[in-house]
Amino acid sequence: MLSSVESIGVTEQLRAAERGAAAPYVDYPPTPWWYAPSVGAWAAAMIGTFVWWRQNAALFVASLAVLIAVEALFVVWMRRRHGALPMPGKGTPPPEIAGEWRRYFAALPVVALIVGLVWWLVGVPAAAGAAFVLVTVGLAVYERRYAAAAAATRARLR
Repeated sequence: MLSSVESIGVTEQLRAAERGAAAPYVDYPPTPWWYAPSVGAWAAAMIGTFVWWRQNAALFVASLAVLIAVEALFVVWMRRRHGALPMPGKGTPPPEIAGEWRRYFAALPVVALIVGLVWWLVGVPAAAGAAFVLVTVGLAVYERRYAAAAAATRARLR
């Protein structure tokens, strides 16, 4: 049987362990203002390359190669900037952040479906525009919600 002093010590140790486990998810540098529009522009450019799908195979393939290289450089930059911080879908985040990750991943097929419908009904340029708007706004909303979830996690673990 633990005395009340020992149980307080154990409780505080458990809270410290939980704070340590949550730290990679709640202690991170702020996202630059250009992050969401850049990712939105990249998504739009990726879709926009399909204008050349049947017209110029070399230009289509070259455009895709450049966009994939830009994505690889961006991921390397993000990993260096965030250090060992987990990327969405990796690790076991605190419950507040896990909920945001679930909403983020649930929204991805919805965005893809909307962009696909716009592509089918209106064409590639409109789909590229839709992708830019949906990805930019979606990431901005996600970043705001993630910051709120991180603040809630920090408050809970004080």
